Amino acid sequence: MDFEKLLKELKAALVDLFGEKWGDLKNEAKKDIEQFLADSEVKLKRWTELLANGDITLEDYEWLIKSQKDLMLMQALHSAGVNKISLGHFKNKVIKTIIDVVKIVVL
Repeated sequence: MDFEKLLKELKAALVDLFGEKWGDLKNEAKKDIEQFLADSEVKLKRWTELLANGDITLEDYEWLIKSQKDLMLMQALHSAGVNKISLGHFKNKVIKTIIDVVKIVVL
């Protein structure tokens, strides 16, 4: 498994996701996405390796990814005045996107 490739795929997918909803903040959000991935990189790598090796199920992996939801600060959205409900929905989409990308790249 090429974890660096996975990180690039995740970053691209998350930036695209952000751009779909808040295109005018896409450049600022890129920093937030990079920060989240950097903060979660060690755990993401370990969990992805466990998933790839069959040591955990996809459901276990998804639960572990959801545990990182609070690390998603999304400062660009917060600064732009996006309400907490919209931010929560977006974080859920981020988690779904991560799972979808991992299924394609790893499984």
